[in-house]
Amino acid sequence: MLNVNNNSTDNITREEANQPYHIPVLLQESIQALNIKSDGVYVDCTFGGGGHSKEVLKRLDENGKLFVFDQDESAKRNLPNDSRVVFIQQNFRHLQKFLRVNKCVKVDGILADLGVSSHQFDEPGRGFSLRFEAGLDMRMDLRQSLTAAKIIETYSEQQLHKLFEKYGEVTNAKTLAKKIVLQRGISPISTIRQFKKAVESDVKGNPNKYFAQVFQALRIDVNDELGALKEMLEQSIELLSSGGRIAIITFHSLEDRIVKNFFKNESTEEVTIDDVYGTRPEKVLRILTKKPIEASEAEIKTNSRSRSAKLRIAEKI
Repeated sequence: MLNVNNNSTDNITREEANQPYHIPVLLQESIQALNIKSDGVYVDCTFGGGGHSKEVLKRLDENGKLFVFDQDESAKRNLPNDSRVVFIQQNFRHLQKFLRVNKCVKVDGILADLGVSSHQFDEPGRGFSLRFEAGLDMRMDLRQSLTAAKIIETYSEQQLHKLFEKYGEVTNAKTLAKKIVLQRGISPISTIRQFKKAVESDVKGNPNKYFAQVFQALRIDVNDELGALKEMLEQSIELLSSGGRIAIITFHSLEDRIVKNFFKNESTEEVTIDDVYGTRPEKVLRILTKKPIEASEAEIKTNSRSRSAKLRIAEKI
């Protein structure tokens, strides 16, 4: 990773010291969605700053239990001193495996606030934000080897084209991929500044929006975010007790489409109709949100990142 100027790093660090790790989005709406039982067992798949978990704990008695997942080690600093909480430093795609390791086979509720935490966006060295100069990293789990820089360095032109087209809906994805392959043969592209300079002549429309789409595509691929979401959802039905609920907060259409279709079809794969009887498998989820719940104007004013948030809820029959 590229080191930024010492003075600017010190200033950022002091500013960050006064900033919350992550402001939970749709907090009251998602907690209400879980319909929490005081002695129930719940999972926060994206612990982060612990904002959602804190509200869950307020509603649990001494017999309640909360399992929290976060692949980012830095989230540990936000753990409360509470024996009812079990922290699991793993991607939520391993939900069922690590709950079983902790002798848990059924839960009463699952909550996931997807995307990048405010802390990850605001920490310059992580490479998630265009606001800072840093290495092209974008790993949520620093234990993994794949970074955005490695993608830029090693993916073929076709792979890059498909990545930007599928995950970022970049209008000139093919042209961008071609430019990257050309430029990386001339000079390294391993930092945010180098990347922006390498492709600046091919930016379409508003540069901030354009690079946001490009960075989203890289981040999704680095962390296999959509693959992880699908795996977690597939495990959720078996894990939920009857009457248990799952609440998912998404931040872009790719995630929201996956959640919407899963709640409808109860599978991330295409559901086939019985050839003989023309029937579908019996449904076990009841959708509680015909339309996703969105942030109020008041919340958007205090937390601009909530603007694109969508909450969908389903209940195990």
